[in-house]
Amino acid sequence: MNNKPDIKRAIPQRRYKYGEFEVVLLGDIESGDEREYRYIIAVVREGESAPGMYITCERAAADVCPVRLIMRDGVQLLAEDARLKDLDVFCDTGLDVVSQVLNLSDEEPYRLQ
Repeated sequence: MNNKPDIKRAIPQRRYKYGEFEVVLLGDIESGDEREYRYIIAVVREGESAPGMYITCERAAADVCPVRLIMRDGVQLLAEDARLKDLDVFCDTGLDVVSQVLNLSDEEPYRLQ
């Protein structure tokens, strides 16, 4: 997958089971790429070893937090909103994006951690 975050170190903040996917919210991230991440949501399908989808929240100037959706077929800027620097707001927003993109409207995320 092109453009995926180059995560050198991160601490899992929350884990969810969402349908056939595991969703992990990472914080305290050290990255090997040019972006400085505040949070990353990594989405892994059951039986696969690597995430197929990321939602990233970057640290940026002027208190704006760019949020991007990264998938195998490209990258999309979803929002630039200072409210998304809050862990709960980012997590709720990210789970909504996961639901929409992966068509999980009949599923509920179940928090594991």
